[in-house]
Amino acid sequence: MNFFKIKTSWSNAEFILIKLCMASIYILVGSYFHDFFQNYYAPLLIIFGITVIWFVSAWLKKLNSKSE
Repeated sequence: MNFFKIKTSWSNAEFILIKLCMASIYILVGSYFHDFFQNYYAPLLIIFGITVIWFVSAWLKKLNSKSE
């Protein structure tokens, strides 16, 4: 059984739990290791920018393919 090929569907309300879970650990790690990550703000912002653009473009492609 290939675990990564299992399809599930989630409602927007169900995503609230995973988003809250991830946001809380990000805040915890960010506050605990503030001095460590301070030296890596620029690379982290670059990675964030690239992944945001990548995600939005993939999302728009998916929206366009469903509307056709």
